[in-house]
Amino acid sequence: MPSEGGLGFALRALSHRNYRLFFAGQSVSLIGTWLTRIATSWLVYRLSGSAAMLGVIGFCGLVPTFVLAPLAGVYVDRHSRHRVIVVTQVLSMLQSFALAALALTHLITVAEIAALQLFQGLINAFDTPARQAFVVEMVEDRRDLANAIALNSSMFNGARLVGPSIGGVLIALVGEGGCFLVDGVSYLAVIASLLAMTVKPSAPRGEQKRVLQELREGWRYTAGSPPIRSMLMLLGIVSLVGMPYAVLMPVIASVRLHGGAHTLGFLMAAVGLGALGGAVSLAMRRSVVGLGRVIVGMAICFGLSLAAFAASRQLWLSLPLLVAVGYSMMLQTASTNTVLQTILEERMRGRVMAFYTMAVMGTAPFGSLLAGALADRIGAPWTIAGGGLLCAAAAGYFATQLPRLREHVRPIYQRLGILPEVAEGLRAAQDVSTPAA
Repeated sequence: MPSEGGLGFALRALSHRNYRLFFAGQSVSLIGTWLTRIATSWLVYRLSGSAAMLGVIGFCGLVPTFVLAPLAGVYVDRHSRHRVIVVTQVLSMLQSFALAALALTHLITVAEIAALQLFQGLINAFDTPARQAFVVEMVEDRRDLANAIALNSSMFNGARLVGPSIGGVLIALVGEGGCFLVDGVSYLAVIASLLAMTVKPSAPRGEQKRVLQELREGWRYTAGSPPIRSMLMLLGIVSLVGMPYAVLMPVIASVRLHGGAHTLGFLMAAVGLGALGGAVSLAMRRSVVGLGRVIVGMAICFGLSLAAFAASRQLWLSLPLLVAVGYSMMLQTASTNTVLQTILEERMRGRVMAFYTMAVMGTAPFGSLLAGALADRIGAPWTIAGGGLLCAAAAGYFATQLPRLREHVRPIYQRLGILPEVAEGLRAAQDVSTPAA
């Protein structure tokens, strides 16, 4: 085992071959994904000039997840997660190539972008819970699970840092179509890594019941667990009123900060830089114990940083505030993921992670619509500030529930051997610090 606190300790999940392959392939593909995200938002705003239309496109890309994620969770629990991910990645590649073809031939319209966003949302409804649940299969040692989740977040947010920066330059050089084309090619990396894996046959999952019956079981399990229910509710509120700031970034970049595509790239990259820092700090943690306080503190920090960003009129001030936004956003989301993956039962993993996907992505389309409509009426800055303050208020209420939630989580941690491990570590630290008699 690598020494605690060192680089090897922070990268320990990469000792597992399948996870190492996935990490390498996905790192390349995610950069392309962020190219497409920034190019899509810039293209929509260029074609329509409407903040409300940005909200509509955000809605189209995410609403299929809200509708289909619960059913997708049942499907993921029934079938090979590895095979599901291979199929979704191939379909995502084809979607990017379709965007590229329409943009490069100058035939693309906002309506066609909306249709392709709906298609990508349908893919993501199955892809996201499958990828979340597949992490357990790629990392054989459950002690490395939290580290793998943190590294996933590092990978995602490293791409968030690099992708928009490259995207802002590429849009100016080759247009949005060039970004879509690069994204399509980048999917080959993750598809190749998935096909190179050696995956054990899935264990029998018992007698299959009717889909609706399994869906009800997943819902009862999720709603009946106070810790799971509370974490998902807080995450859903933050996603609904806070996360839609991203769809209004083109308005902030062009109107508030008087910039262009490169300014948008800098803003998105600042979020990615902060999120990458948050992911690294999570990867260095020794245990999941204490993540409840992290979830609360980071949700409050996210809301207040977002409100401060909305008030800024200078790029030099906006960038560090967005670093704080990215740092706190990532830590709250990834800490919630880590605690959930630790305490939930294996037979419910796909379904619970589907509800997690709904909380993160499924509520966002309604937030995007609301944010777009409000921005047209009261302005993007006031819309973003209001969402941030609501996030902080929701986190404050969650903080009052922490003592009660710990009572439910503690027996699970004890059964998994997590708390004794922490106690032994504390005793060892005390022995070292206490002088010999």
